[in-house]
Amino acid sequence: MERSGAAAPVWRLRVAGGHRDRDRAHLPPREEDDDDDGGGGDTGGKKRGGPRRRRRLVLPLAEGRGAPLVLLYLLGLRALVQLSHRQLLSQPSPAGPRDFSAPRARGYLDNITAIGPRTVGSPENEVLAVNYLLEQIRAIERESTDAHKLFIDIQRPTGSFSIDFLGGFTSYYANITNVIVKLEPRNGAEHAVLSNCHFDSVPNTPGASDDAVSCAVMLEILNTLSKSSEPLQHAVIFLFNGAEENILQASHGFITQHEWAKSIRAFINLEAAGVGGKELVFQTGPENPWLVQAYVVAAKHPFASVVAQEIFQSGIIPADTDFRIYRDFGNVPGIDLAFIENGYIYHTEYDTSDRILTDSIQRAGDNILAVLKYLATSDKLAKSFEYRHGNVVFFDVLGLFVLAYPARVGTIMNYVTAAIAFLYLGKKVLQPKSRAVQNLKKLLTAFGLTLLSWVCTLVAVLVVAAFVSVIGRSLSWYTHFYVSVFLYGTAAAAKLILVHTLAKKFFYKNMNEQYLGDIFFDASLMIWSIALAVITQIGLCSAFICTLWVAFPLLAKLMIHKEFSQKGATMKFVMMYMLGMFVPYLYMMYLSWTVFEMFTPIMGRSGSEILPDVVLAGFIVVITMILSSYFINFVYLVKSTKTTLITLTTVFVVTLILVCSGIFFPYSSDAANPKPKRVFLQHTSRRFHDLDGNVIKSDSGIWINGFDYNGISHITPHVPEINDTIRTPCDEQAPFCGLPWILPVHFMFRKNWYLPAPEIFPRSPIHFKVLSKELMPWDNVRLSFEVAGPSHMSLYVRPHEGSALSTWSLGDGTPVASLGGDYFVFYSHGLLAAPWHFWIELTAPEKRSDGIVSLAIAAHYFFGEDQKSPQLSALLERFPNWTFSSGWSCTYDLFVF
Repeated sequence: MERSGAAAPVWRLRVAGGHRDRDRAHLPPREEDDDDDGGGGDTGGKKRGGPRRRRRLVLPLAEGRGAPLVLLYLLGLRALVQLSHRQLLSQPSPAGPRDFSAPRARGYLDNITAIGPRTVGSPENEVLAVNYLLEQIRAIERESTDAHKLFIDIQRPTGSFSIDFLGGFTSYYANITNVIVKLEPRNGAEHAVLSNCHFDSVPNTPGASDDAVSCAVMLEILNTLSKSSEPLQHAVIFLFNGAEENILQASHGFITQHEWAKSIRAFINLEAAGVGGKELVFQTGPENPWLVQAYVVAAKHPFASVVAQEIFQSGIIPADTDFRIYRDFGNVPGIDLAFIENGYIYHTEYDTSDRILTDSIQRAGDNILAVLKYLATSDKLAKSFEYRHGNVVFFDVLGLFVLAYPARVGTIMNYVTAAIAFLYLGKKVLQPKSRAVQNLKKLLTAFGLTLLSWVCTLVAVLVVAAFVSVIGRSLSWYTHFYVSVFLYGTAAAAKLILVHTLAKKFFYKNMNEQYLGDIFFDASLMIWSIALAVITQIGLCSAFICTLWVAFPLLAKLMIHKEFSQKGATMKFVMMYMLGMFVPYLYMMYLSWTVFEMFTPIMGRSGSEILPDVVLAGFIVVITMILSSYFINFVYLVKSTKTTLITLTTVFVVTLILVCSGIFFPYSSDAANPKPKRVFLQHTSRRFHDLDGNVIKSDSGIWINGFDYNGISHITPHVPEINDTIRTPCDEQAPFCGLPWILPVHFMFRKNWYLPAPEIFPRSPIHFKVLSKELMPWDNVRLSFEVAGPSHMSLYVRPHEGSALSTWSLGDGTPVASLGGDYFVFYSHGLLAAPWHFWIELTAPEKRSDGIVSLAIAAHYFFGEDQKSPQLSALLERFPNWTFSSGWSCTYDLFVF
């Protein structure tokens, strides 16, 4: 209120010539006036008769006092957003003792991460972590009350499945580990709710946030529930899975093979895309709106968004969680939560327990404990399939509470809102009916100009982003986030204002400013109304955002029109206009900040083919267009935009010069807030065999992949031998270019480097054997193999021209090709796994001299004595401290059959 009141004097009344009824001040001038003033504009103070003078609002931006009003408004909203995000971690719990103890959970977390990296197959993961979990669970069991029964099981499943993640591949696992606990009422329970975390980590990282903290939270929840004297109605199953980082293998082993899986009616999956902070509900269902209602009712500190769900499920983010496995293979609905703060150090050596605030653990524990208790005592859990109908729209309001309603209700609301807006616009066009065609023409012209300004802005800013990328200054904002706003945000705002300023000066010359402001407001309303109808028709729940941008501005406009017709309504006009925009603007800035928080770190691990500046610049342009929707009409209300354009252009030019100079280094080794560059190095020995099994080519080197668009350009000054002269060539005759990919991400990393190095000789080499070759009906050939090797291996298959891979012993029997047409199999095993046996069957109509299939196998040594060669260790030591360089050794063998 103080801000609106202080800004009100910027608006002033000015007497304009012309006699017109005040209730129709928004209408265009009559036809006979068009030749006089181009639209009823200022006539130089000349009176045309009539006792009543028309009032018109004018913003004196030429003097530089109007722009701060809008800026102050947006900065105030930004401050509220920042405050709300801080409040999400500092909201007090209800009075009285807390059920969930964050200090005790932190103790669990510290002990798990103290084990070190927990790669699948390593003693740290399969023995030390498992033993620690069992020790704590048994201690909890000893202190549990008589109201519950507690069962513990160790599962070591073997299985296989195909998944369309990362372009599609097949996964095979053997003897991996799950630690499972079931807490149920004394008299037993037929139904259960599952809580899932994973205690394994990616190689060379402590994995505190992903996902040790979730396992620590689950241990404390198990401790709290087991000590409660209140009996549960249903069982709670706690799955501590030991192979999630191996692309969701352990969850598949549990949900498809364990006997307790049949009783599960819902699940909560605890994950991480960052280190600590708030845990965001970013996936629910499928369908089952009652699960969202359970979260809405039970969660003490809600943070949820259906927008995040639709973004994640679109595949834009190159990640997946166990949610997919339970949904697709278990047909079980659930809730997916993830920590999203500080994704810069996600999956790096900096993901340590000391970076996770106790408040963050407390908040997560309070929420998950409350939701689990609610589900475990809910009548709906037992009948969950009866409530499996429709999707749900859900979003939190500044972290204070969650609004949720069925998607079908949202559809009705959206269409009704759009219809009201179209009726309003139709009424405006038809006043008076004699000018309907001209009014419609002017509305469509304003509509077209608005879209044109958006297109021009997008093209101009993307050109700047492409230029910055080409000159080698990509990611200048990675450590200095506000550089992106100063560079691309100011460029977008300046371009938008410039296009409309030129339109006002040359196309709408001498027209009534108030009428122009009014019609461009209607044009923005028309755009949002069309967007609302289209997005609703597509079926996206995120259409509720468009509803906010139609309903509130329209309501404000109707209220302003009433106030405007009254004497002395200037201050009320300002206050009502700002108030009408408050809700959509505040929510959009809140949502934008959350999306920025998630997406900006992802740009540092999105591969060498995506231009991160173009992606971020495009996102900033979209946000700028949205936020300017109902303020662009100010360009037509004010006398001049010169000061604003000069200010924005100056900020843009200065920032661009600084970016081009290289003053903003992308990465940071700051101990308190590191933002490292990610580099993977594999000391590789490759051997290529011919049809007779003879080695026809071999080499050895350190294969290097930079995880962002900058490649190794910033590393070359520190390690000169790593430069573009050693770019890796693609062997077109071999599957996946003849390179030892651990996952099928070849399409994301087409730029990589191969530094010659001595051959490696692992102490535990891979053993690959052809067991048999059988002729099958219909001209098919079945090849059977046996492989024994380290815990992680990759299999690559390419049928030769004229041949086709028809079936195999993996997955469901139907081969799934990766991008490019080759076939990829990801293999892993725990301890004491038997050799891997598999077969492939190919259709080969005629005998070929060059064989029918090329098959390659790569062995990856992620831990133990074979992990790093002396040469690899020496090279890693030379990397600058602002990098996270993860290295391991591997071998690659290609065979032709």
